[in-house]
Amino acid sequence: MTAFQALVLAGSRGGDDPVAAYGGASHKALIRLQGETLLARVVGAVRAAGATRVAVISSHPEVRAEIARLGAEALDEAAGPSLSVRAGALRLGTPLLVTTADHALLEPAWITRFLADTPPDADVTVLVAARATVEAAAPGTKRTWLKLADGDWSGCNLFYLANDRALGVIDLWRRVEAERKRPWKMAQILGPGMLLRYLSRRLGLRDAAARLGALAGVRAGIVETPFGLASVDVDKPADLDLVRELTSR
Repeated sequence: MTAFQALVLAGSRGGDDPVAAYGGASHKALIRLQGETLLARVVGAVRAAGATRVAVISSHPEVRAEIARLGAEALDEAAGPSLSVRAGALRLGTPLLVTTADHALLEPAWITRFLADTPPDADVTVLVAARATVEAAAPGTKRTWLKLADGDWSGCNLFYLANDRALGVIDLWRRVEAERKRPWKMAQILGPGMLLRYLSRRLGLRDAAARLGALAGVRAGIVETPFGLASVDVDKPADLDLVRELTSR
């Protein structure tokens, strides 16, 4: 397997975080699950999967202390997730695995399978799970579904930047992120034809990836995981209850 670095996003959105408060921590990444912080669980998983270098993006002082305790590198947050990932990619280089500190259930085997299934000619790949797979693993979970012609899909907070060309996707992400409150501007970037195909559910998952990749000037791939719990992160208090229940079984 090709050696890779790992980047963990642990930034703050500003203001009080209801999930952190619910979990009794000053930051979501510091919530404890079975005696470990969520950040420690994620850093441990990427290392066990073979990451040769691990960096965490956070400007929170207590998270920075935890990063130091874990022996990872601390990187400052940029103005938004896309710019933070770009800065991290430039610092660490590629191949680069990107995930989040709230990926509480992350397992090394999920990462290993993701990298093994990544098409060899892809510049960037994204891990997704089919709705049936997710609901079989975690009945009753409420996820955000991407509803496409070939089914409902959930992202799994795992991204692989195979080479430096993949930074083109980050540039597109940054443009869309900047216009997230102005849908007409987003339509201009993505193209009205693509949005209409999505709204009418005539856009398939791999077709969407190919079209977005073409816009970014990269070869983008989609990897479907057989592990339904890979889509579970801690975005809301109910998610924390779920991961606590799952890990206590």
